[in-house]
Amino acid sequence: MRVIIKKDYDECAKWTADYIAGRIYRAEPTEANPFVLGLPTGSTPLGVYRRLIELNAKGCISFKNVITFNMDEYSNLDESHPQSYHYFMHENFFSKIDIKKENIHILDGTARNPQEECQHYEDLIRQVGGIDLFLGGCGCDGHIAFNEPGSSLVSRTRMKTLTEDTIMANARFFGGDCSQVPRTALTVGIGTITDAKEVLIMMTGLSKAEALQHAVEESVSQMWPVTILQMHRNSMIIADDACTDMLRVGTVKYFNGIEAKIKDSYESLFSDK
Repeated sequence: MRVIIKKDYDECAKWTADYIAGRIYRAEPTEANPFVLGLPTGSTPLGVYRRLIELNAKGCISFKNVITFNMDEYSNLDESHPQSYHYFMHENFFSKIDIKKENIHILDGTARNPQEECQHYEDLIRQVGGIDLFLGGCGCDGHIAFNEPGSSLVSRTRMKTLTEDTIMANARFFGGDCSQVPRTALTVGIGTITDAKEVLIMMTGLSKAEALQHAVEESVSQMWPVTILQMHRNSMIIADDACTDMLRVGTVKYFNGIEAKIKDSYESLFSDK
């Protein structure tokens, strides 16, 4: 596992976006051989999406041959609802890039049969050859997507009941009213995420420090789902200085030393853009 440490959120977002853009650029995707990208919602990826939109507008990369799969969607929210993840992705990303509508995949939270919808999602991912890179965020309790503490580390796409902590955290998007937050959601599983060829998790801010400490320094546990990254063949965490507050000094020095020796061509590919 790589841990990339940057000064603040803005540097983390730019590095992440440039890395993703570089992976797409170097893959030279075609209609017959597309690049498959897993995406999250929430506040964490907004800076990443802004930078990717900028690179797309400048002609540095194209999303015409990129297929996307989003991590999750609330149950019983129509895609036109301002707090649905369909709406979020359209407003903050998809409507501003050159991606084909048919290449966008988001779980249908209004599906009459959620179990069938979840299985269909898994089947679609398999049909396109799997996900090349899965971008994600992480909650303060270590959850990824809506895989809360206690989730199976080999789970697949399914309906999940949200914890009170998650409902309270998401209430800010519903006018601060917890009663308006859906109690369930459809989400990819931890196993679905770790099937991806690469997993890149972005964690910033002091509030995520404990989750990062568990992810990097503690043992793998279903009570801290993010720790599964330790078992992935190609995983990365990008964090800002504030998020490393609970890591040992030696741990920070170790990862900084490793990264100093790695020359990411992706980071310099768009440095002057």
